[in-house]
Amino acid sequence: MDSSSSSCPLDRELSSQIAALLASPSPQSIQDFHDELIRLRECHGLKLKYDKEVGKGVYANKEFKEGELILKDQMLVAAQHSSNKVDCLVCSKCFRFIGSIELQIGRKLYLHSCGLSSKRDCTYKAFSCASEEGCAEFSEDEENDIMENYNDLGSSSSNLKTHTLSEEILKSLINGDLSLPYTKNFGLPSVIRCPGGCEEEHYCSKLCADSDWESVHSLLCTGQSSVSSPAAMVKFLEHANGTNDIFILAAKVISFTILKYRKLKQLHFEDCKLHNKLGETDESRFSMLLEAWKPISMGFKKRWWDCIALPDDVDPCNEASFRAQIRDLAFTSLQLLKDAIFDNECAPLFSLEVYGHIIGMFELNNLDLVVASPVEDYFIYIDELPSPEKEAAEIHTRPFLDALGDEYSVCCQGTAFFPLQSCMNHSCAPSAKAFKRDEDINKG
Repeated sequence: MDSSSSSCPLDRELSSQIAALLASPSPQSIQDFHDELIRLRECHGLKLKYDKEVGKGVYANKEFKEGELILKDQMLVAAQHSSNKVDCLVCSKCFRFIGSIELQIGRKLYLHSCGLSSKRDCTYKAFSCASEEGCAEFSEDEENDIMENYNDLGSSSSNLKTHTLSEEILKSLINGDLSLPYTKNFGLPSVIRCPGGCEEEHYCSKLCADSDWESVHSLLCTGQSSVSSPAAMVKFLEHANGTNDIFILAAKVISFTILKYRKLKQLHFEDCKLHNKLGETDESRFSMLLEAWKPISMGFKKRWWDCIALPDDVDPCNEASFRAQIRDLAFTSLQLLKDAIFDNECAPLFSLEVYGHIIGMFELNNLDLVVASPVEDYFIYIDELPSPEKEAAEIHTRPFLDALGDEYSVCCQGTAFFPLQSCMNHSCAPSAKAFKRDEDINKG
């Protein structure tokens, strides 16, 4: 598979820089980096050990009681699955559910009624409904645009039951004109729009919105205030949503690295100006790129098309063809991303070799991201009310529960890379488990 690099000119032109980016960090730098992470995470009782032969491992250096928290790691990059965005409106930074119970229910039923059963079916207009106040109504032209695109969809793959709730009722629920009983007991953060004005990302707070903008999203935004090419980014996102949304995570890594590089470059410029030092050189710029890339360099990587498991429905004799197709898919995605956010000073990041290793890092290390839905908690609460409160409430809630059917409890689903968790080795008899505690449901 080494011939894959011939598909991308940058792999030949920047081979030495690419090799430096993908080189294994020194044992001491690995140890120092993770020691600092453990200190920042306040992971008392944990120690990372690195061995050239067996790699990294996380060890306990104290006794933990049953049920005691061992580690609370922070995501380096994460994304909600594209197919899950119809069902769950969550913060694009911390993945908390946002808006209101009414908005969550009404939005989901409305989008499904438009035939949008998965994100790859959806236009960006379909997700423009959320606002800080709740949800702005679609204009007649926007509604027509949505319906025109989906008149030929045929049957939906959704498990939502056919319902008779009118569009007027759903819009009233979405806009906040119609309230359901007891939803004040399930208050959610207001919806904060993307600072760049795109219709794809929403947040639970200005803090999350600004943090995501500064660290990743300003390059990936499709809004008017984007610092990249919105039209080209839309094409990249449409391809990712229609093929494999792991490409969106890879784009986040590249955006994260570029934006961090630019911050380091600005600090370097200010330092040179303050101390009358010489300006930038090619060597100093690449040194800053390596520093920006450092958090990613610590993750174990292989090329995606080399490490992805062969699907059960692919005959082993066709393995080479399958892996070539995966490589070509990544190359197509990379070309679309380059059209949107290419930065010449960060050109090595846009090589197929680096892109393939980023995606391979996710394939080998990522954890499923799952956040329980407050809509499920709400309907359980209604069901557990004493009589006659339960019967009175169900007069209003039952039509919506019937319309949602089995999908009333769909949780937020995505994937995430956790720097410390990724260093933990698999065990067939684990002494610990990864999950989101009840007390952390409303935290990033």
